[in-house]
Amino acid sequence: MNICREREIESIIDDGLFICNNKIEAGHSAKRDNNKVTAIRTAIFDNPGDRVEVAEKIREVAPDSVLVIGTSDAMVKKICRRLELPEPEEILHIEDVSDSDDITTALQQRREKGRHVIPVPTVEVQPQFSGYFMAPFRALFHRNGKLVQGEEKSIVRPTYSYLGKYYISNAAVRDMIEYAGRGCRGVCDILKCSAQVSQEGVVVTIVAVFEMNEQLRENIEMMQETISEEVFRMTSFNILSVDVTVRGLRPEKKEAAAVDF
Repeated sequence: MNICREREIESIIDDGLFICNNKIEAGHSAKRDNNKVTAIRTAIFDNPGDRVEVAEKIREVAPDSVLVIGTSDAMVKKICRRLELPEPEEILHIEDVSDSDDITTALQQRREKGRHVIPVPTVEVQPQFSGYFMAPFRALFHRNGKLVQGEEKSIVRPTYSYLGKYYISNAAVRDMIEYAGRGCRGVCDILKCSAQVSQEGVVVTIVAVFEMNEQLRENIEMMQETISEEVFRMTSFNILSVDVTVRGLRPEKKEAAAVDF
């Protein structure tokens, strides 16, 4: 990210992704693959479908400059050929831009904690890493003698990490949805709830009974927002939509007024 900032490079090719102006434009992250072999194939655009998609998007966006990230000179040149990019004008090695302490720290984070950095904000990565542990990260750096924050990056733990996997059953997700929904304002009862989980995220469906009052629409919208936030907080799933069906309305409960004798 610092290289892009200093040299005014607007786009990046990294681990199967085409990123332009902090936005994922095409491709899928190699860190989502199930093992290191398929991850390497994704990173070098060995899959014809990914290769064509990314190459076409690059032609459409037509960036003035591209930073291609690879683990060797040969890998970078292979990526350029496959994406129909010109030969690199300049090749930088990691030792040219990072000191030995930074490199050691990064390797340690990968080996011991399975953590990798993707150079885009977490909100961009979320659809590709639904259900994964993610965290936003902002590095501090010096510019003109002042300490400032860099652009947001994302820390993820790839599928092929030796640390193993975790699973959240559909029944557990349904329980979370029902628990979050029952605590919302104006909700009388949850009759049914379901969650359709895919790689891209979760579609939540709820059938509920609400209090009959003038705030019905606001209460439904608040319920959607609350469930989306709470399920994401507990699972890291990307919530694609929260669809609410109102099956019935009940009279609003009136609180008894205190009377002085």
